[in-house]
Amino acid sequence: MINNSYLLGLFGGTAPLALDTTTAATLRQAARQQPTPPWSTSIEPPKQDALVRAALGGRKFINEGAAQLDVKSASADYRKLFALYQGLDTLNALVNRSATKGVSSLELAQLSKRFSSGLTEIGSWLSSADFDAIRMVQGTSKMTSKTTAAVPRDSARSITGPIHEGSVDTPVAAFQGDTRFSITIKVPVGVDSSQTTAVPIDLADMGATPRTLDNVLSHINGKLETAGFQTRLGREQIKAEARTIQVNGKPVTLPAGPDQWALAIRGTSTETVGFTAPETSDAVYIVQASGTTGGAQLLKFQSDVGTAAPPTGGGVGETQWVDGRLSQDALPDGVENVRASAVGPDGSLWIVANLTAGPDTQPIKGVQDVALMKYDSAGRLVTTRTLGAASTASGYAIAIDANGDVAVAGSVTGALNTSTTDAGKTGEVADVADSFVTVFDKDAQEIWTQRRGARAADEATSVSFGADGTVYIGGRAKSAVPGGAAVGGWDGYVQAFKAGEPYPTAGIVSKATATSQFGTGGDDGVDAMTVDGANLYTAGVENGHAVVRHFTLDAEGVPTLASTRDLGTISGEIGGVSVSGGQVIVTGASRDSGLAAGTVTTAHSGAKDVFVATLAGDLAASPADRMTWYGGAGDDGAADVKVHDGKVWITGIADRDPAADEEDPTRGYLARLDPLTGAVEYERTWSGDGEMAAPLTLAVASGGASVLDRLGLPNGEIDQSDSKRLVDATSLRVGDRFYVSPADGGRSVSVTIAAKDTLATLARKIEIASNGKLKVTVASEGGSVTGKDGEITTTTGGFQRLSIMARDGKAGAVLTAGETDRDALAGLGLSSGYIGASTGDDIRKTFGLDLPGSLRLGDAALAKTAGERIQAAMKAVRDAYRSLDPATSASAAANGPVPAYLTNQLANYQAALARLGG
Repeated sequence: MINNSYLLGLFGGTAPLALDTTTAATLRQAARQQPTPPWSTSIEPPKQDALVRAALGGRKFINEGAAQLDVKSASADYRKLFALYQGLDTLNALVNRSATKGVSSLELAQLSKRFSSGLTEIGSWLSSADFDAIRMVQGTSKMTSKTTAAVPRDSARSITGPIHEGSVDTPVAAFQGDTRFSITIKVPVGVDSSQTTAVPIDLADMGATPRTLDNVLSHINGKLETAGFQTRLGREQIKAEARTIQVNGKPVTLPAGPDQWALAIRGTSTETVGFTAPETSDAVYIVQASGTTGGAQLLKFQSDVGTAAPPTGGGVGETQWVDGRLSQDALPDGVENVRASAVGPDGSLWIVANLTAGPDTQPIKGVQDVALMKYDSAGRLVTTRTLGAASTASGYAIAIDANGDVAVAGSVTGALNTSTTDAGKTGEVADVADSFVTVFDKDAQEIWTQRRGARAADEATSVSFGADGTVYIGGRAKSAVPGGAAVGGWDGYVQAFKAGEPYPTAGIVSKATATSQFGTGGDDGVDAMTVDGANLYTAGVENGHAVVRHFTLDAEGVPTLASTRDLGTISGEIGGVSVSGGQVIVTGASRDSGLAAGTVTTAHSGAKDVFVATLAGDLAASPADRMTWYGGAGDDGAADVKVHDGKVWITGIADRDPAADEEDPTRGYLARLDPLTGAVEYERTWSGDGEMAAPLTLAVASGGASVLDRLGLPNGEIDQSDSKRLVDATSLRVGDRFYVSPADGGRSVSVTIAAKDTLATLARKIEIASNGKLKVTVASEGGSVTGKDGEITTTTGGFQRLSIMARDGKAGAVLTAGETDRDALAGLGLSSGYIGASTGDDIRKTFGLDLPGSLRLGDAALAKTAGERIQAAMKAVRDAYRSLDPATSASAAANGPVPAYLTNQLANYQAALARLGG
């Protein structure tokens, strides 16, 4: 008699019939080669609320002793895998609880804290867990790993924004009319000097020749060739693409429009190219939020002060044009907010922005970082410098001195690595912000950073340079700042910093030299600050009043309070304070709450209006004091204010209905007022994409507008190179680090970022730390081909990244993130984990959880991301379990109930065999 089990085994099924004792025992033994995993449906899963309670109660996430194995001979790897899975399950329970509706802010903070602790515990455990048959890493498992952070290569090639749309054979609108400018070429002379030659360009010299792209470029290049220079101008095609828009909630794809064309400046390594124009006007830059998706734009307006011809229309691809606007450019993705901007001595625009995501080549390390962004006069982003905060940072203020040095101030939570001991606040105030100030040179290389904080929260909201190089910050604090004494509630404060080099090779050292803390028993603060010679002025809201303070500065730059002026109750905010012609000009916005500062030149119009108060330098009441109100019947805001040549420039949201909803349309405005007469000398209003325009900052550039704007060309020299230091080109800070350890276990070696590190020096450090197991190269990407030298192709521009792989015949190595407050892998855009071969004969299989230590809870988006990552990590553990016994797993895949038709067929076969056997 043939056993049914034999027949069913041929078909990979299980019989509903009873098995004989010997066969059943044999099958049970085979089935027990692997212990039952905790995710098996035969095991009752732990209750999610019980996991949450245990985690909040302080229970360890990883407990190998609690992992149950029902096969005595099972490898110890199973116990480790099950313990890891249970730890991940607990993390998942915390994520699910945080996303539950109705969770209090206190509980959410507790969940977030334990979640971070759990991630750290799991990462630490993995780094020391000694698996026998497999390799488990917190990060990824890759043959080759590349940094997403990249360092730009020097480039003698520059591309403008689009200046023409359509066929290259049609005349270009930007070339029409009076078009005169000069191309400057600077060449080196000797070792340390140079010579600059201006090549004049006047398109009127073309006569009746149509001003098409090719004709104009031929004319310009002929002038450059005649002058004996190699620099040339060309055209760059920008291919049009179809785009998708939402109509009534449904996507609609629009056909591609006509191609666009930009100018390409093709210089050489020995010729520095620049542009100048004979007729200029003042320019005003405005950064605004536009549209309903949170995007930001940079607008450039031409003032009526100057001789440049006014613009007659918008540029290629621009929207919502308004008379006087020269250009409109989108800020990069990831810009969350912009609170300050200023123009440097060379006419470049500097913006302080908060980033929730860095550029593709410059990842940030924490949740939000501060970026210092430099734009040329044509709206081209030249440089981006990130602060390098490990957790969260916000930028509030900017100042630029006559030498081009730039100071940025704001607040930071968590580590900033201003020193070896700067790990941020700890304990119950770990999430409380401190003030910071950073000074960069004209090339955006950091000179020094100071972090100064009270025990409770504090933030720097304004910054100014003193005449002797002293840097002053003003802000507010909830407790005593170093060197000050708390008054009550939020207090205002002013701090002074000086930097110098104690001896020639010591490097720059900065220190706080003075502190003044002031206010009332209520909430106070410094909203704006300015320095004029030996005088420092602050303006802020103190216990509901608009208060101006005057400090005198001694020879050491130490401020002493000299006088105070209370302008009365304010129902709004302070926008700025400046000094012009010996008079103090205070600006802001308020409802008609009794605010007063002398003779009223223009009355309050209702709702919320902008105000301009002009006071005497000593703040004493004077017959010359003036108060000017500006606005319509609705609410008007003063998002930013600048005083330029004695006139007040203001921008903000114009005349909005006080009862309007947040989603209702908004219009932006730009106005120039005479603070003495109240006269409105210049005024523009505009809408934004989606009928939403919300100006954020403004900056004024003397002579910054010219014919170059319509050509997309910058005023001044084009930057052809940037710093190659990692602390400049990435979000890394000195002291950030990560660890390299042998693939099969052993002591880890730290790799620490130094001030002068470049990609090349870091590559060498990694190779040494891996004991030669890793091969690290500097790989170039992008760029433009400039020629060939024999078989070698020469290029310019593009980026360089690190590429890491195992050396031939070597086992590779494991990269582990540095401490949370100084992790270099995050700044490099490298994943922690194993680098090397993970499949093949005699190669230990490696499984990466891809579970970054930067995961956080706090809102729905963060919880969603964390949950997805944890689920993927739990799957990796299940994959590792199956890999420990592939034969059993394959057998298990074939098990299951036998289909009815197959059971019937087997019954027929058995009956036939019985008959044949007699």
